[in-house]
Amino acid sequence: MTTATGFGARVGPAARGHAWFVVRRPGLLLSLVVLALVLLAALVPTLFADGDPLVGTPRERLQGPSAAHLFGTDQLGRDLFTRVVHGSSLSLRATAVAVAVALVVGGGLGLVAGFVGGWLDAVLMRTVDVVQAIPRLLLSLALVSALGFGTTKVAIAVGVASVASFARVMRAEVLRVRSSVYVEAARASGVRSGAILARHVLPNASGPVFVLAALEFGVAILSVSALSFLGFGAPPPTPEWGVLISDGRGFVATAWWLTTFPGLVIAATVLSANRVSRALDGERRRER
Repeated sequence: MTTATGFGARVGPAARGHAWFVVRRPGLLLSLVVLALVLLAALVPTLFADGDPLVGTPRERLQGPSAAHLFGTDQLGRDLFTRVVHGSSLSLRATAVAVAVALVVGGGLGLVAGFVGGWLDAVLMRTVDVVQAIPRLLLSLALVSALGFGTTKVAIAVGVASVASFARVMRAEVLRVRSSVYVEAARASGVRSGAILARHVLPNASGPVFVLAALEFGVAILSVSALSFLGFGAPPPTPEWGVLISDGRGFVATAWWLTTFPGLVIAATVLSANRVSRALDGERRRER
């Protein structure tokens, strides 16, 4: 019998097991640290850089990385590190909106198609097949051209372009859960379809979809940054990650840091999100 006097008893064996799972994987631990720092920078940018990202000193223009300017300065003398830190808020907010749109719309379509079945399933999934056949970036470009420019519209376009992946994963999981013994037992007991969907199907089918959301978070960062790089996102001088790379592409030969450091931040965030999503998927498969 365990007691409540020790730390191990308070946290429980499950919590200790998950903590050990993270600690013994340095790559996963590093990825969590990177994501935590990026999220903290998005929520409280002044904690890392208290300067103004829109104001620069002309006499300090195009200075390389140094102790005074960790990422160097741009063509207007603005501190690049400050602009990257403050730009994380806008970039991550757009990414979160994109993933939320894809999760809600795609998950809803897959849930309805898998649970109802019949002609509705056929119509919805054929539509999803058509959408999935179009390259995501091309579809995002078409949607943002129709919606108009702006960070929010870019996020919606990226989210709609990712709906097909969520719909297919959710439908496959719903079909698996729908044929389970406990669902059949609930039907035989006279439980209504809505209650079965809410109590049994949705909770047991949502795990892989949330893992996909973690994976799509990195893909959405790349898509949002790519559209911002092409000029569809926030207008300059807004310090968005894609805009920062776009602003520095004219100085690659003389000021390499203008594109290198924002690009490295994007790459580190995407790789970290992918590593965490793989770990979550491995844990989910192990618990089955």
